[in-house]
Amino acid sequence: MTTGEANSDDSPIYLALGSNLGDREANLREALERLAARGLLVTRRSSIYETEPVGFADQGWFLNQAVEAEMPRELMFDLSQQDVSRLGEVFGSNASIANAFQCGLLLRELFGIEAEMGRRREVINGPRVIDIDVLLCDRLAGVFDSTRPGAVGQLWREHGLPELTLPHPRMHLRRFVLAPLCEIAPAVIHPTLQRTCGELLAALDDRAVVRLYRGAA
Repeated sequence: MTTGEANSDDSPIYLALGSNLGDREANLREALERLAARGLLVTRRSSIYETEPVGFADQGWFLNQAVEAEMPRELMFDLSQQDVSRLGEVFGSNASIANAFQCGLLLRELFGIEAEMGRRREVINGPRVIDIDVLLCDRLAGVFDSTRPGAVGQLWREHGLPELTLPHPRMHLRRFVLAPLCEIAPAVIHPTLQRTCGELLAALDDRAVVRLYRGAA
């Protein structure tokens, strides 16, 4: 399933969405609408999958979906024009710093969307109205936070960004992540494992049930 048009000048990011409370399908749809309202261009999205809970079994099954999106270079979310102009000097010709910072800003926006939709982080791996994870952002790899040296750490401190780990540290271990992702991006390479998502899924030792969701009867 495809929507939108990609801009070849922008690097794609991949997100994982999940919900197991309330109207799960409507929650996924609302999350995508909120992403679009913030300026993110969704270029591809997978089918919806119904998945067995992992880590905390005493809860309802999830609906999961993978999304490919573009962040236009000019998208800096709610930063002032003055901030954006000053950041141009920091970025210079360093696209990696610019991409990492945009992903950090995006993660902060994702936390905001989750909160707006009523997510409460009370139980680790527990039930949730919506969960939105950044899986991959360009070819970035590492932990990006306020303790990182140089311009990245400075940006994280100045803007109070949450810690960002790329690629997502558990994506290669989860069938409920890899199955939807491989529907839209099987050839995308995991930047640290140097294997395609399709190869990771084929080698995965995870017996959790992941099935296509057909909707209510």
